[in-house]
Amino acid sequence: MTSSPFELAQAQQYPAATLYVVATPIGNMADITVRALHVLGLVDRIAAEDTRNTGQLLTRYGISKPLIAVHEHNEREAAQRVIEHLRAGERVACVSDAGTPGISDPGAKLVDAVRAAGFLVVPLPGASALATALSAAGDWVSTFTFLGFLPPKTKQRASALQPLASHTHAMVFYEAPHRIVETVQALADAFGPARRLLIARELTKLHEALWCGTLAEGPTWLAEDANRQRGEFVLVVEGASAPASGEADHDALLRVLLQEVPVKGAAKIAAALSGASRNALYARALELKEEEEDSEDEED
Repeated sequence: MTSSPFELAQAQQYPAATLYVVATPIGNMADITVRALHVLGLVDRIAAEDTRNTGQLLTRYGISKPLIAVHEHNEREAAQRVIEHLRAGERVACVSDAGTPGISDPGAKLVDAVRAAGFLVVPLPGASALATALSAAGDWVSTFTFLGFLPPKTKQRASALQPLASHTHAMVFYEAPHRIVETVQALADAFGPARRLLIARELTKLHEALWCGTLAEGPTWLAEDANRQRGEFVLVVEGASAPASGEADHDALLRVLLQEVPVKGAAKIAAALSGASRNALYARALELKEEEEDSEDEED
């Protein structure tokens, strides 16, 4: 006989004195998992980013539990309260206002404190704006770096983006509606106009929109309709192209080798180390050898 999803959730072990990190919907209330509902109903209390928001969420699912406020301004202190409840043998769930705790949301410091105190931490997977946006981006984000929210001030934002210009993995940012236009423009200024950009807006909600174009086109798309600037955003930006491998890339290696071995030997060793063509390296080694000899003649 096949077990129902609820029976499967109930059949799993849920040890006491454990923190359960529970992902909750990012917009669509139907995106809660069966196991999340079971655990939220099972735990003794819930550590919540905003107790009012979580209270409303639990009401939608017919769940009522004592709540502890654990937000960015009190997370370290509130963690000690949670640990006291764990010491008493309670099960405690950790939730943020939306999505997966600890991913640009409170939760990470709580996890650190609970684990340092010697208690178990059990994650329950579920909704995440990061994973949701990436799943609809395409193959160009096969590798990525999650960077969360950029600094809100212009100069600090530009400084944060500057060292990322040569980053070869796709980059994922979160952004709020009142900064979306200037942030997309800042990305274009930092990375150039040609890179691909995915703007994912209001994911899973009624007015969800996904747009894919280039960094040059992004500001125009946002400006065409003021409604496109509303809501919560995930921005996915194509990474820099990997630098082309050319003969000059191996010059430093060849110069070192030429100080110790003949041209033929330098080319053979460099080819073994770099995987580049031995013939191409031999030709380049000859050029470097001639340049070195010409330089020595001029000095004489």
